[in-house]
Amino acid sequence: LITDVVNCRSCNSRDLLPVLDLGSTPIANALVGIAAPAPDPEFALEIVFCTTCALVQLGRSLPSGAIFTDDYPYYSSFSDALVRHAHTHVDTLVERLELGKGSFAVEVASNDGYLLRHFVPYGVDVLGVDPSPAPAAEAQRLGIPTQIEFFGTQTAEQIRREHGPANVVIANNVMAHVPDLNDFVGGLASLVSDDGVVTIENPSVQDLVQQVQFDTIYHEHYCYFSCLSVETLLARHGLYLNDVEYFPGLHGGSYRWWASRSPGQRLRCAERLTSERAAGLHEFSFYRPLAPNVERCREQLTSMIAGLRADGKTVAAYGAAAKGATLLNSFGITSEHIDFVVDRNIHKQGKAMPGCRVPILPVEAIVERRPDYVLLLAWNFAEEVLAQQHAYRDGGGKFILPVPEPRIV
Repeated sequence: LITDVVNCRSCNSRDLLPVLDLGSTPIANALVGIAAPAPDPEFALEIVFCTTCALVQLGRSLPSGAIFTDDYPYYSSFSDALVRHAHTHVDTLVERLELGKGSFAVEVASNDGYLLRHFVPYGVDVLGVDPSPAPAAEAQRLGIPTQIEFFGTQTAEQIRREHGPANVVIANNVMAHVPDLNDFVGGLASLVSDDGVVTIENPSVQDLVQQVQFDTIYHEHYCYFSCLSVETLLARHGLYLNDVEYFPGLHGGSYRWWASRSPGQRLRCAERLTSERAAGLHEFSFYRPLAPNVERCREQLTSMIAGLRADGKTVAAYGAAAKGATLLNSFGITSEHIDFVVDRNIHKQGKAMPGCRVPILPVEAIVERRPDYVLLLAWNFAEEVLAQQHAYRDGGGKFILPVPEPRIV
């Protein structure tokens, strides 16, 4: 089922160097029933660096069909912060591109309509594309037209034939999820109009390395991007990288790349590319410290939790997210160390984290059961979660933030 990656997903080079090996872990979003037979299937999880185009990517990979199943549990709308970010994104696009009645916007990986619904008051025609039936059905319930399929060149050409070219094509937190990177970007280039814009959002690989965000690595994320690697990738398909926005509080640090068929690079984009080159993101030496830093984090966190348990303290976790599955399983933290994990997503509650088998409960369980400590697996939403849990904290409860190094707040 899992295959070795011999050629770079972007440039086809064979010059791939190992960066980090996290051992074997389950598919991160493959939540299991509480009574399901164990053990859960595990697969090698490691990343490599392409010395030719600077793309960081999985060194071994699973087919997308094994990951994005019919019961894929991620729903974007359960994060208030993400919905606010999406709303602002739409407002920015409408203003900058002067979108309105007669304009056409397509979102790839549109999930439950969390973003496209904000175009509706402006009169913009919208279309979502998403392979997961359940989130897509929720979007359709909201009146957001959604095609249930994977996006690529063939899908893009079909949409263009039936609806015409898109004024804007949005791809938020999806480009990392596609095994055929060039088919995906080729689809973006095919669908956007001559004077239109493509916007792409993904976490920053620079932050991943410098902030030891190793838990954002899982089988679902085939690639980890820098601005340098994205510029090269886009250019291969006739798209120019013209602008870059950086959001330090989004998923631990994310970029929004603006691309179009015509050149017009803004100063902040040029400055960001220069900054990455100066930092050495195009060289293997930049990535070399990640592995020892992850091992240090593992030793510190497992020792901290073991010490708390030895002192008779109870420990739970917040966020049944994919990054939580990577952290728990790669660090060997199981239901023997963590009593339960809570999540706002009702589609995850009543199940268990894969591999480690920590049960998933509603968020209310934190106040009801009052664990002494809560490991914040969803650290990318730390501000939102800490604000939500003021009652627990006011009562003396403490959170553990795991990266870049474990600390108690």
